Amino acid sequence: MTAEVRTAAPRLRCWVPPGVYRPQSDTRLLGRAMRREGVGAETDVLDLGTGSGMLAVEAARLGGRVTAVDISWRAVAAAWLNALLNGETLRVRHGDLAAAVPDRRFDLVISNPPYVPAPGPLPARGPARAWDAGADGRLLIDRICDTAPAVLRPTGTLLIVHSHLCGTGTTLTRLARSGLRAEVVDRARLPFGRVLRSRLGWLREQGLTGDGTTEETEELVVIRARPV
Repeated sequence: MTAEVRTAAPRLRCWVPPGVYRPQSDTRLLGRAMRREGVGAETDVLDLGTGSGMLAVEAARLGGRVTAVDISWRAVAAAWLNALLNGETLRVRHGDLAAAVPDRRFDLVISNPPYVPAPGPLPARGPARAWDAGADGRLLIDRICDTAPAVLRPTGTLLIVHSHLCGTGTTLTRLARSGLRAEVVDRARLPFGRVLRSRLGWLREQGLTGDGTTEETEELVVIRARPV
């Protein structure tokens, strides 16, 4: 399937194969925060869990030297092809988060990781692999918080987006323990999507949402962190 994603620049062409996360509201929110970072020709950018690669392509269009990483071979292929479709150059690496770029540091690290709370274990394959992240939704978020200092330059910046259901305060605290000064720089509230609606009963049992229809919304947050 193909789609078009509107950004501050002219429209980007986007090919999203089955099993790869399709750009959505969280992608746009993180992209807006990324554009405020002044990405240019001297900016080394790392996109962890790149999915379709569209944020990486946008960073390249802004002039950045971009490395995109994903553990899914389909996502690696999508990111490579989307760069080609838009006339941009990416370094695309297959691997598990920062382990794919050992001993490298970056000026800007962006990530839209899987963060949806799920009742079962992490899926090894299938479309849910792009969003499920354990009972509290933090299996990948915590790893990114813990490893961010190792991939950031002393003046570097981390931008990560996730749902309030994962615990915004928990992320801020974890980043602080990693030696980073963190704050929420963007927010957006929206109705639950198909996946969260299908888990309403379980989410209520876990105390992650209320029992009324007014609680069937989530707040997306972008957290910005820099070395202290």
